Amino acid sequence: MEEQILSAKLTPEDIEHDKTLRPQRIEDFVGQSKIKENLYIFITAAKKRGEALDHALLTGPPGLGKTTLANIIANELGVNMKATSGPALERAGDLAAILTNLQAYDVLFIDEIHRLNHAIEEILYPAMEDYKLDLVIGKGPSARSLRLDIPHFTLVGATTRTGLITSPLRDRFGVCCRLDFYEEGELKAIVKRSAAILGIDIDENGAEEIACRSRGTPRISNRLLKRVRDYAEVKRDGRVGIDVAKEALLFFEVDECGLDKLDQRILLTLIDKFSGAAVGLSTLAASVGEEPETLEDVYEPYLLQLGFLQRTPRGRVATERAYKHLGIDMPENQNRLF
Repeated sequence: MEEQILSAKLTPEDIEHDKTLRPQRIEDFVGQSKIKENLYIFITAAKKRGEALDHALLTGPPGLGKTTLANIIANELGVNMKATSGPALERAGDLAAILTNLQAYDVLFIDEIHRLNHAIEEILYPAMEDYKLDLVIGKGPSARSLRLDIPHFTLVGATTRTGLITSPLRDRFGVCCRLDFYEEGELKAIVKRSAAILGIDIDENGAEEIACRSRGTPRISNRLLKRVRDYAEVKRDGRVGIDVAKEALLFFEVDECGLDKLDQRILLTLIDKFSGAAVGLSTLAASVGEEPETLEDVYEPYLLQLGFLQRTPRGRVATERAYKHLGIDMPENQNRLF
């Protein structure tokens, strides 16, 4: 239960509530103020010139609002958005079918764009630069190439792994936005907004308690809010105050820093099982029963932000702060590493 609650991956329930909880306009989007200012200028300028917005790359950990911003870009431009993902585009024909069905200035959103295969990227290059689609018809000696014009469009790519995007593809994006973790005040505003939409009776302190345990991630804030609502409706009178929020989050095993059982298991594995020594990512993932990519994308960023984890050339190491948070005395020889 606790891993599903705090994972920043989308669940079926998240998808179901996306349309109601996602802000539709840039002024309704909470946080990421500099990115919002930049996008407002770029979008307004493109509309004044009657041109397509430059292709945009949105990067950052999962759950911070990359898909929401893609929707907002399309809404602010007043155009339609076609959404797909890198793994879903298996053949060149898949992308060609999408591109030929776009209308002028439409937004094409590709999530997990770092997982595009090489053949798909080769089609994207002329499409992004020249709005041309290069196709090969037939096979063998009779094969011939065909170049088609496609409408001017805006590609919005989202990724959690910027380093895995090839340089030729990355260089073709005119707008690059890196989303950072949210402040508690911003998350509190998001919790209150979502509570109003969902009809949840919550006070200021209850919203603040949920926000401070949300790992700096709006998706987790909304997920915790819904789980606290469930607890309040079953165990209490349905109203969410600070006492109910603390009680519910304790029940779901989310501590004061927003760590769940898997976070704590990661740190305890480093401290106890490996006696504080540096541990490689694959070894650590196997020890806690998770995929290396999940540890690196979902759990490590927040542990690094809190200063509980350190990446060294030899592997991952739990810091002195982690020892203190878990109430464990740090050995003298381990303390010298920091």
